[in-house]
Amino acid sequence: MGSKLEGPSAPAVRRDPYEVLSVSRDSTDQEIKTAYRKLALKYHPDKNASNPEASELFKEVAYSYNILSDPEKRRQYDSAGFEALDSDSMDMEIDLSNLGTVNTMFAALFSKLGVPIKTTVSANVLEEALNGTVTVRPLPVGTSVSGKVDKQCAHFFGVTINEEQAQAGIVVRVTSSSQSKFKLLYFEQDANGGYGLALQEDSEKTGKVTSAGMYFLHFQVYRMDSTLNALAMAKDPEAAFFKRLEGLQPCEVSELKAGTHIFAVYGDNFFKTASYTIEALCAKSYEDTTETLKDIEAQILRKRTELRQFETEYRKALARFQEVTNRYGQEKQCVDELLKQRDSIHCSFTVTKTANNSIISGSGSNMSNGSSSKIPNDDLKVESPGEDVSSEGKDKSSKKKWFNLNLKGSDKKSG
Repeated sequence: MGSKLEGPSAPAVRRDPYEVLSVSRDSTDQEIKTAYRKLALKYHPDKNASNPEASELFKEVAYSYNILSDPEKRRQYDSAGFEALDSDSMDMEIDLSNLGTVNTMFAALFSKLGVPIKTTVSANVLEEALNGTVTVRPLPVGTSVSGKVDKQCAHFFGVTINEEQAQAGIVVRVTSSSQSKFKLLYFEQDANGGYGLALQEDSEKTGKVTSAGMYFLHFQVYRMDSTLNALAMAKDPEAAFFKRLEGLQPCEVSELKAGTHIFAVYGDNFFKTASYTIEALCAKSYEDTTETLKDIEAQILRKRTELRQFETEYRKALARFQEVTNRYGQEKQCVDELLKQRDSIHCSFTVTKTANNSIISGSGSNMSNGSSSKIPNDDLKVESPGEDVSSEGKDKSSKKKWFNLNLKGSDKKSG
């Protein structure tokens, strides 16, 4: 299961992709691929380190191929030109072999932080393969080989399959228990006897290992491009969920014929060698698994269509929710302000006392709000100091009499 070879950002001045690759609009996929290989090698930065113009041409060639090698993008371009293409999906790939030490360190740091950085295969590896000067080791079906490959180098393997195995389907997988970064490459036989890069799959972390795989099962299989998800997350984190399935891309090759096929493990670490184990399997013993894969991917494609429709509904509902939420805040503020004004008015009617102890209302009237009050002089009875003393003396006398009676009674008892 492999990705397209390049995915660079658009050059400043965009030319017709067909013109850039020197192919006609009715060219076949193979013709486009052949034209791209020749031009990519011609302008590759590895071979033109002192020529900045070649670097720009290389980007233009890669950008054009990115459009024409993808059936959907090619259809969009043919119908409406560059405007129909989503520029966010045209991500850039870098050639690590052409980076200085400082830039490589920055790239490694961003990769460590989870920022997806796509890298291109070194021109030296591509040219050696195209010239047929690479060493190819046998990888029999049903076996595995482990090894270590230097950064920006590749180990090539030949997988020979018979008719029965070709009909059943072939799976080639690479894993790394040390979580090395690598690429799994598939090469097609070129007309001059060499090998041209046809598919590549970047390793991804799955659990405690990194892995990559290609599946040739006689039905359309798909790969998941995590870069699209990362770009969608950066652009709109809240709606990134709806883009999770957009990274599911169809593979260019779905079956292999009987014969020998060339695969390679490319070291994609920034500084060190990549440890790996590669294996080739016949899918015949995995018939139930392949059927399940076919069913699951069909469900994912249907779900992707549903999500595209649901996203429109979601965004409308979200806009309506935002509108209602804003109104809620405004209404709450209005109600709070009205109640505050009401409380302020009520406070103006609060009863207070003046300095001469006469009772007045806050409004200057003797009448309280909603109730009546009597004139204070009618209710207050002022007693003279003499009356107070007399009353107090009377109380003391009665208390004394009662006390004396108790004493007399106690005297009699003691007598």
